[in-house]
Amino acid sequence: MDFKEYQELAKRTAAHHEQALTNYGLGVAGEAGEVVEIIKKYAFHGHDLDKDALTKELGDILWYVSQIAEWANIELEDVAEMNIQKLKKRYPHGFSQERSKLSI
Repeated sequence: MDFKEYQELAKRTAAHHEQALTNYGLGVAGEAGEVVEIIKKYAFHGHDLDKDALTKELGDILWYVSQIAEWANIELEDVAEMNIQKLKKRYPHGFSQERSKLSI
């Protein structure tokens, strides 16, 4: 599945209302908190990494991000492409600790 198909399928399940953008933005934050909780349990509580739960929560974040993009009439594919271009500029030879200090 590509981003275009995902965005098209995901929007079928979105509720459309006056506060949709606020709902989607808060949804990203809420789901990010759930991802953090899974990581915390793995890193500090001695739990095995629950990959199924992590995958589901990352999917929820993706859904909210796709709906923010949809609301703003932005193709999710363009979001991904722009991000890769930014990363290539910031880290032309792959990640480096020194370049991570720069704000590009």
